[in-house]
Amino acid sequence: MEKKSTQAVNASPAIILVGAQLGENIGTVARAMLNFGLTDLRLVSPRAGWQMERAVKAAAGAEGLIDNHRLFDSVADATADLGFVVATTARQRDMVKPVLTPAKLAVEMRARLNDTHPQSGILFGCERTGLDNEDISLADAICSVPLNPDFSSLNLAQAVLLMGYEYYQAADETPDTQLDMQDARPATRGEINAMFEHMEAALDAAGFLAPPEKKPAMARNIRNIYNRAGLTEQDVQTLRGIINALLRWPRGAQDKLLKPRVAAISRGLADPEGSEKKDLKKDENPV
Repeated sequence: MEKKSTQAVNASPAIILVGAQLGENIGTVARAMLNFGLTDLRLVSPRAGWQMERAVKAAAGAEGLIDNHRLFDSVADATADLGFVVATTARQRDMVKPVLTPAKLAVEMRARLNDTHPQSGILFGCERTGLDNEDISLADAICSVPLNPDFSSLNLAQAVLLMGYEYYQAADETPDTQLDMQDARPATRGEINAMFEHMEAALDAAGFLAPPEKKPAMARNIRNIYNRAGLTEQDVQTLRGIINALLRWPRGAQDKLLKPRVAAISRGLADPEGSEKKDLKKDENPV
């Protein structure tokens, strides 16, 4: 017999805790549920004196699920309005029932999210002993999590979190990888090419691209590094600033000679050394 009830229709699976022992565990289950949009919490014969205030404290933001939980005397009562019920267990049972992984269970329950199917539910046993065979016999299928066979014990909140995660992920369209560009935009091919020509001229002037017969292969390798990097417009500007800063080192007395050389290389002039020699000649003949 239902002791407490809400009339709200909930399409997501009901989470049914059978014989829960501690208020803290009920609270952490509620928190795990709300992480994945599950809001129908049903308790079947929890331990007397399970201390609702401790559950509320442990819920850490999911207190509404504790306040609106539904209380039942039996699994049969708790599942009476459900169309598809799955029991979670790590132990082998002497029953002929489909055994689903959490991922497969999520797909099955998502497939029933329409007007022709009643709500689904997932049964979880108490912390110490799990579900008994009588409770499992009322389920359509069993869900068993692939775990280390030498240590397959999950606490109650972990088990609910795992099921909730798989259910949520089954409909989530978040890309596997993404790059948050903030206010930046991807660099154009022209910007990247201009930056590379700037760097190539600087490396040439520094004697890095030597001997001459190896220069094409070395330049290709460096260009591929930048083409793989997914550079933004700001990245390109920063790299060009780094190149110029390195070309100006060491700063000091020779800075006035280095500046024309840097400017020539930045513009991609064919003979940056010629610019420097010209400036040197001017200093040698100040008149």
